[in-house]
Amino acid sequence: MRKLRILIAKVGLDGHDRGAKSVAVGLRDAGMEVIYTGIRQTAEAVVSIAVQEDVDAIGISSLAGAHMTMFPKVVRLLQEKGAKDIQVFGGGIIPKNDITELNKMGVGKIFLPGTKISDVVAYLKEAFPN
Repeated sequence: MRKLRILIAKVGLDGHDRGAKSVAVGLRDAGMEVIYTGIRQTAEAVVSIAVQEDVDAIGISSLAGAHMTMFPKVVRLLQEKGAKDIQVFGGGIIPKNDITELNKMGVGKIFLPGTKISDVVAYLKEAFPN
């Protein structure tokens, strides 16, 4: 049985990474392979890492209000690289109206503050059944 490979990313100038680190550890503890990019990454760097590491999904954490720019840019760059099979999901401080727009742009599930790690794990296992 193949382990899911998940990239957890902080794109842009957002330096708050406690939530992203918690998700990374929780996914690792659930048996997934997790790559954490660290803070202040560019969308281009995240996509490059995702393609090189052959990940199944990219989880983006956004707490600084740049989600409507950064999330769609990552989706677009994945498409340009021919990596449409890499799913994008995310979390953070994201208004509910923006979630609908992000979903239309190709971003999967958005997790808001207070989400249990088990909910993220369940989402990923459902999205990538073995």
